[in-house]
Amino acid sequence: MKQWTLSLPSGLGGLVLGLSLLGPGAAPAQAQRPAPPGQPAAAGAFYTGIYPNLLRQAGYRPADIDRKVAQAYRDVFEGPRKVYFEVGDSLAYVSDVKNGDARTEGLSYGMMVAVQLDKKAVFDRLWRWSKKYLQHQSGPLEGYFAWSIDPATLKRNSEGPASDGELYFVTSLLFAANRWGNHTGIDYYQEARRILDASWKKDGTGGAYNLFNTQHKQLTFVPTTSGYTWTDPSYHLPAFLEVWAEYAHDGHAQFYRDCADTARVFLHRACAAPTGLNYDYTEFSGQPHPTRWAPAAFRYDSWRVPMNLAMDYVWFGKDRRWQQQYAQRFQGFLRAKGIHTFEDQFNVDGSRPDFILPAGKVRKLRHSLGLVATSAAASLMSPDANRLDFVHALWQAQLAPYADGYFDPYYDGLLYLFSLMHLSGKYQLIKPQATHLPASK
Repeated sequence: MKQWTLSLPSGLGGLVLGLSLLGPGAAPAQAQRPAPPGQPAAAGAFYTGIYPNLLRQAGYRPADIDRKVAQAYRDVFEGPRKVYFEVGDSLAYVSDVKNGDARTEGLSYGMMVAVQLDKKAVFDRLWRWSKKYLQHQSGPLEGYFAWSIDPATLKRNSEGPASDGELYFVTSLLFAANRWGNHTGIDYYQEARRILDASWKKDGTGGAYNLFNTQHKQLTFVPTTSGYTWTDPSYHLPAFLEVWAEYAHDGHAQFYRDCADTARVFLHRACAAPTGLNYDYTEFSGQPHPTRWAPAAFRYDSWRVPMNLAMDYVWFGKDRRWQQQYAQRFQGFLRAKGIHTFEDQFNVDGSRPDFILPAGKVRKLRHSLGLVATSAAASLMSPDANRLDFVHALWQAQLAPYADGYFDPYYDGLLYLFSLMHLSGKYQLIKPQATHLPASK
């Protein structure tokens, strides 16, 4: 999440073949159905097309579920405390309003929300803004994005990239190509390929590297000298890498599959504690990586890990047994802390950390909506009979200011929306529709 304030050193961010019948110019995506209530998918949704709807299983009516997701979208993108802002007739950005910047994390998250909910105009605006103001057009970082910018002055806070932004940009662009084709004003597939092709050309010249540490086959914290040798567990989304292997068609499919498998093994190590908690930043071994801004602990970035694992569980199901065990440990720990009261930063042994990382300018532990949301998403993996307790807790939660006035519609809001989409079966691996070959003569 890059939850630190922008006063920190900028060095922290210092950062075809046609697809045959499933080509990059494919027609709109095929509809994919959620699983009936009470019926978990026997295999990953990539293979079955079935997405579990835990909100239905929890007893909520389909119309109410649709309204809940739609309201969450309106709150984040359209309401009086929105984080999405349109500029002119063709551009828009997502702002981390508490930190006063726009960052590749939020812009790419906004694009993923837009493609999932079939909001093409929003997607196109965000992509145009990101490309215009953040993507490097030349030099050692060509193809990569400056991770943070002041949207008022358009002055970049850092020129360097952060690998999670590129990860979401590429995946959302591939999904856009699959859903909308590439002939409606933006060639989404070629935009994704530009990022990937640029990454593969980087060999350390000028301090710029591949998004992946190619020796360890893991996504880097940042693909520059300062962060190429360590990582962030919340950047490990094996499901996205499987998507790249299927749809990038850049000659590196096996590498991406290997990286997906490596990510799963890495997460076993990073989340090995009895609590299921992981450190925000780690070595490629999963051991903590020390940083200048905070002692190693489970903090804001780590909130995303259970949601990312749930995505992999639902979409591909290649590591189901361990992911089920992880969900039991993680939710069991939070339940012991109080399902309606657990705090949002921990040492990985479950104790309260001495150092509290600020959220913007506020340094305080709280029962944060973002972690409430992603802990509910973990219920998609859990075999426990009481897993729906976390789903009910999320349903009852609100994206609203806390009692002390603190409010984060950006990170809390986006994780809240993402988790509702996952739990309702609306966050899907978007496949292309097969094009029809002309009849042979």
